Amino acid sequence: MADGIVTLTTSTFDETVASSERPIIVDFWAEWCGPCKMIAPILAEIATEQPGIMVAKLNVDENPDIAMRFNVMSIPTLLVFNMGEVQKRLVGAKGKGQLLQELNEFLPTSR
Repeated sequence: MADGIVTLTTSTFDETVASSERPIIVDFWAEWCGPCKMIAPILAEIATEQPGIMVAKLNVDENPDIAMRFNVMSIPTLLVFNMGEVQKRLVGAKGKGQLLQELNEFLPTSR
């Protein structure tokens, strides 16, 4: 996907999450979801501005088994994976400032 965002599917999810050396924010979304569309440009900015973290999207309508595995009940849901494990769950659309604050522990500190 454009803007440095990786599109995940059932066939690529496990390998991508397990093999990443960077934390990964996975956006569980759907085409019909208004709040998902609101958060998409914010995630694109974060993907561009924060090279220390990977941003990925997973369409829950096309990949329902992954959404079910991680108990995604409402969207958008952002799961932050680090070393292949879920470290944080954020549910609902948030503004960029709030999102960066919630993700701060996964972002490399500027030196």
